Amino acid sequence: MKIDAQHLQRYKQIARLLWKYGRSDLVTQMGIEDDAPAPEPTPGQEDLPAQLADDLEAMGPTFVKVGQVLSSRPDLLPDAYLKSLTRLQDDVKPFPYAEVERIVQEELQVRISKAFARFDPDPIAAASLGQVHAAALRDGREVVVKVQRPGVEKQVADDFVVIASIAQFLDAHTEVGRRHRFSAMVEELRLSILRELNYEREAQNLESVAHNLERFPRIRIPKPIRDYSTRHVLTMEHVSGTKITALSPVVRLELNGEELADQLFEAYLKQVLVDGLFHADPHPGNIFITDDGCVALLDLGMVGHTTPAMQASLLKILIAVSQGKGEDAARVVVDISATEEGYDSDSFEKTVSKVVVDENDRSLEEIDVGRTLLKLTSAAADHGIFVPSELTLLAKTLLQLDEVGKLLDPAFDPNATIRRNVAKIMSQRVKKDATQGSILATVLELKEFVTGLPVRLNKIMDAVTNKDLEVKVRAIDAGLFMEGLQKIANRVTSGLILASLIVGASLMMRVETNWRVWGYPGLAIICFLAAAAGGVWLLFNIYIQDRRSSEKATRSRNA
Repeated sequence: MKIDAQHLQRYKQIARLLWKYGRSDLVTQMGIEDDAPAPEPTPGQEDLPAQLADDLEAMGPTFVKVGQVLSSRPDLLPDAYLKSLTRLQDDVKPFPYAEVERIVQEELQVRISKAFARFDPDPIAAASLGQVHAAALRDGREVVVKVQRPGVEKQVADDFVVIASIAQFLDAHTEVGRRHRFSAMVEELRLSILRELNYEREAQNLESVAHNLERFPRIRIPKPIRDYSTRHVLTMEHVSGTKITALSPVVRLELNGEELADQLFEAYLKQVLVDGLFHADPHPGNIFITDDGCVALLDLGMVGHTTPAMQASLLKILIAVSQGKGEDAARVVVDISATEEGYDSDSFEKTVSKVVVDENDRSLEEIDVGRTLLKLTSAAADHGIFVPSELTLLAKTLLQLDEVGKLLDPAFDPNATIRRNVAKIMSQRVKKDATQGSILATVLELKEFVTGLPVRLNKIMDAVTNKDLEVKVRAIDAGLFMEGLQKIANRVTSGLILASLIVGASLMMRVETNWRVWGYPGLAIICFLAAAAGGVWLLFNIYIQDRRSSEKATRSRNA
């Protein structure tokens, strides 16, 4: 691993972080411990989960974002660490208002007092890459303004140089790196964060997802204000409501939680399996309940994309998991994944089946389809199967959605929702294909085939009539194949001749003759002796040839 002197200080900070938490139960839970005996617990180790969020925040926006991603991965971290990292979702230390004012004025090319009738200096939320301020436009519209942290793009780029080199080292020298391909994970995270840093792209995501979810009356997406948005500043309409985790028990009783949870889950199924563009970060900090009892989805910087072929495969996996068919899910996963040479498909199917059966045996309050998919991807890595990133992102998204669904309705059953909406999703996929021309293209190809079929049939019939039709068969190792057939034919023929001699001798035993051998008709005895000699010769020949073939095969394998 080559260490750049420019990033030496960052390497030191990461090394201290790894040393601090590498001696705790965190390593054991993540499955990256070596064969050495577990270290003795040190004083204060029980406080490490609470310290992890602070340590990541102190290292800057990149590591805060890493903490946010890890906070939604219960397959990797213990519950205590997950709870600690949840704070990083929307409660990060804000940067000064003076920087906010400078960035907004540079981006919009106008003073804040000219662009906005009001701009609150205190942020209403602060995250890893930016913070949000409430404001009002000159026309009276209430808005929120998302401002990117100063210098964050350069810091993210520098940090990922260091993180990528560490990931490459782990991939090359550790078993866990080989299984999980850390370099690929780091590259995907880097690209995801770079897309999040482009607020113009986020504005487009807001408009696209809002358009795709128009038919869901209880789902709200804030609209961007394009004239007040740039690459580093995003102005959106203000959504008046309460974060879902801050709802009081009384308010929850007044909500129709069952309808909201069901419609939210259906909306996500449509995004993933029909639209191909979905909000990939639905943690509770990004879900609001509006004053009129609707669900608002915020922060569409992180989105996922799925191709039509991948949508079909993901739908098959979700159906198989929801119906408890683990073997079907395993087969689809293998079909869409890269695999190591010699992987054990039977063992993988058994593992996935057990995971799915255990999930379906849980009580209604414990069912989490997202957690099941994460276990499935983890099992795939253990068996030398490298699943596509879309499946991992879907698993993480559904896991967060499971949590939101339980907050809205404690009896929410995601598996039942999937089964209930399968027919509707399939109908929407067919309608989308027809709209985009896929079915029309298939019809045109079928028309060309049918139109050209008579001509092709006439050519075939003419060739048959003129005796010009030839069928060519290319057999691999045809000589060996024919030699084997010849040996079989010879043995069958020898057996038939010997059988004929025996049958003929038996019939001649009834014919009285003057020439007798051992008191029996002489010709019959001669036939019996000939049959016996031929049988001995045939058995000896079979034994010798089979032994030679076995020795030849053994020499070939050894060579």
